[in-house]
Amino acid sequence: MTAPDDPVHEAIASLPLPDEWDWELVVRPRRRTLGIDIAPDGRVRFAAPQDADPREVADAVRSRLPRLADEVRRRRRHPAEPVKELVDGTGFAYLGRRYRLSVVPADEERPRVRLHRGRLVLPAPVDRQDGGRRITDWYTERGTDWLAVRLPSYAGVVGVAPRALEVRDLGTHWGACGPDGTITVHWAVLQLSPALVDLVLFHELCHLRAPGHGIAFHGHLRRALPDAEERERLFADEEPGLWRGAVR
Repeated sequence: MTAPDDPVHEAIASLPLPDEWDWELVVRPRRRTLGIDIAPDGRVRFAAPQDADPREVADAVRSRLPRLADEVRRRRRHPAEPVKELVDGTGFAYLGRRYRLSVVPADEERPRVRLHRGRLVLPAPVDRQDGGRRITDWYTERGTDWLAVRLPSYAGVVGVAPRALEVRDLGTHWGACGPDGTITVHWAVLQLSPALVDLVLFHELCHLRAPGHGIAFHGHLRRALPDAEERERLFADEEPGLWRGAVR
């Protein structure tokens, strides 16, 4: 965290931020651009490079204020992380469709989670944590295969050549673009409709063209997805309800 008299901190504080915001600024020496994270409870963290220009940071934050304010309000309305009970009938979403859970006796020949006749079948787990892990592993494996098919054509649309694709738990982030060109998508995103999963994938691919979320980045995203703004609104509405592995 930075002191209140830090020039970048003062630049952000001078903006018309909503009074109810709980925010902080952290300096990341290895960052090249401004990063903004919104925690599930609505707290805002600005991560700036060590040599960040206060005016440029203020301009970047100012340009995003309306969208940030909408997202903070949504997260504050839905602060609790969804928790699933691993019993017959619990609903799980995959690519926008709902499936009911069926817990079946453990089967050595078919020990893995699978979709079968419109149900998500879970062989009886050792305990709740084991069951939750098996289901998140299923999302990861299925999501990797599904996204791998789409990645080459989408990369061609954006005009980039990603190094690799990963699907894993990214904490509070839904996607990431690594410095080596690896595109990573949070497994929980696979609960959304294909159009919204595609938004995350295109978003990260566009970061190979433009780091940060400035004018250049948004230009690349909207050329690749002309309806990106509408998809972003839908994503913001759906995102608070995404299950991220918590079980009871």
